[in-house]
Amino acid sequence: MNTAEIIEYRIEHLRDRLAREDAAELSVQIEMHGTRAVVRGCVTDEGTRAAVLRLAREELAGFDWYEDLTVCRPEPPDHAEELS
Repeated sequence: MNTAEIIEYRIEHLRDRLAREDAAELSVQIEMHGTRAVVRGCVTDEGTRAAVLRLAREELAGFDWYEDLTVCRPEPPDHAEELS
């Protein structure tokens, strides 16, 4: 296996863990850009973000990667919409 194949394998393993474990974040995407893995997406809170980053550190240890995770808190509107 070459380096790119190893990273792809690790990325798939990370995707699997994100789907199965406590974080259960299916909205997080892990992609390859050259020889670097990119973890990006929107999570519901800081605890989930920390869990995703912990899993990424474990699975991608020794490889070049970066994250672009945003905490999104969808809330109901604070006022009624006026239609004209």
